[in-house]
Amino acid sequence: MAESAGVIVMFVPLFFIMFIANAAEARRTTDQPYQALALLAYISLAFLYLLGILFGVGLQAAAPTLQRQPELLDLLGLADAGISLDSLGMLGLGLWLPSLVGMVLLLPPVRRAAAAVTRLDPASPVHAVALAMSMLIIINLLVTLGFGLGNLTTMLEAQNSANPDADGALVTLWVQQILMALLAKVGWLTRRSFGEAMARLGITRVSGRQVLLALGLALLMVPVVALIEYLGSLVGFGANADVEALSEELFGPLFQSPFGILTIGLAAALGEEPLFRGAAQPRFGLILTALMFALVHSNYGITISTVVVFVLGLVLGWLRRNHNTTTSMIMHASYNITLAIIAYLSLRFLEF
Repeated sequence: MAESAGVIVMFVPLFFIMFIANAAEARRTTDQPYQALALLAYISLAFLYLLGILFGVGLQAAAPTLQRQPELLDLLGLADAGISLDSLGMLGLGLWLPSLVGMVLLLPPVRRAAAAVTRLDPASPVHAVALAMSMLIIINLLVTLGFGLGNLTTMLEAQNSANPDADGALVTLWVQQILMALLAKVGWLTRRSFGEAMARLGITRVSGRQVLLALGLALLMVPVVALIEYLGSLVGFGANADVEALSEELFGPLFQSPFGILTIGLAAALGEEPLFRGAAQPRFGLILTALMFALVHSNYGITISTVVVFVLGLVLGWLRRNHNTTTSMIMHASYNITLAIIAYLSLRFLEF
């Protein structure tokens, strides 16, 4: 439950900032004064990024000293954090550089430049905040790489051995995906009714043909993934042992039960699709959204698995653009469940 509480704490400031930005947008679209609310949203987000800059610069500056005197990690409470001393500089850089970029993205000239290559409105407080928040994906990825996939696997192994609770993994995954879906509420409770928000997200009724299309594409993606991984192996970019080990620690307990397998499919579809395909894609475009979708899966690092998720994001984005988000949700859930069933059957076959 501590992991779930940690996830909630991380999302709370993002909800606050988005709520304020949407309140400002509601006033802007009705020709009321909105600048004060917009400024509050910008300052709040900039403050979070400022903390990232200060901590990152401090960590990078302290890296040489900590490498010479590793006992200082005890004083900082980082001795058990699984941080490799050689990666401290990377961790610091991964915090301060994208945080700085995130602050720069709030500047009006930069927003206007971004609007020239996307469908973002440079005057919209919501779009400004969404653009700047995209750097959180980069921070998450670089910090994960800084820790190292192998180190994270070792930490999770120790944690799972001390507390082998599959229900905890279930709860954490559902909490994370529900919060992600709520982050994509596109003005619900401030400037849109629930029905209007669902329409903006593209979450509508689907036809039987769309369901069959989603199921068919989900099944088709399985051999496509195998082909991508095979082609990657030909150029030395094949399956990564660290990715497989980390994925096993993260999701392995979920493969042991039907509800766990359903969770792998349903939670991701209900959380990621409204945010990426529903909210982001109409503004950022298909390719950029697919790239953000791939990079947010930081547990894959930068590997062939990242390429696979990018291709999946393109297919899901095509469904969103040509049909609706509900169809992409069905495909995403079906694809994840199919892979989970294959993993489950493989484990049972090995045991046999």
